[in-house]
Amino acid sequence: MTGEEKHVDDQKIIELYWERKENAIQETSQKYGGLVTRIAQNILSSHEDCEECVNDTYFAVWNAIPDKRPNLFSAFISRITRNLALKKYEDLSASKRNPSAVISFDELDDCVSGTDSVESESESRRIESLIDNFLWQLEKEKRNIFIRRYWYFDSIENICHYTGFTQSKVKSMLYETRRKLRAYLEREGVEI
Repeated sequence: MTGEEKHVDDQKIIELYWERKENAIQETSQKYGGLVTRIAQNILSSHEDCEECVNDTYFAVWNAIPDKRPNLFSAFISRITRNLALKKYEDLSASKRNPSAVISFDELDDCVSGTDSVESESESRRIESLIDNFLWQLEKEKRNIFIRRYWYFDSIENICHYTGFTQSKVKSMLYETRRKLRAYLEREGVEI
């Protein structure tokens, strides 16, 4: 590769974890450090909190892999980072929270409210599966914008930069997708 650092294959990284080799974390950091940092930064407002979350991610992956062999390592590490950042987000005072993440939560509130109607873990998994099915029915462009906003908590500005669309277009696409998601979930019997 010219001018680029060659990264180790995901399966080789997973093997390093299974063999309990400490360089597994270094290889993970080299390949996915930018991704996990971006996820944490999009949720948390402080550099220190973000850095702590990234380190916690590597520790959590180290502890999780002997029990699990993830099929898609990038999704596995992203999910861990996101969950840790959201937990830290909840623990922080409101003044330290990232306003973009707060807005993302507020936008989705009409679709999946987190009320007492979701009474069991199996119902939560069913809803997660329904949302996943819904997203795969979308055009790739709309799906990517939705995921960037509500999974990675990218700001509207960052999404515009990434897609080349205007803020108005991105907001309109997100609004329409949320509206369709709500209707889809209601048709599937999910109480909103």
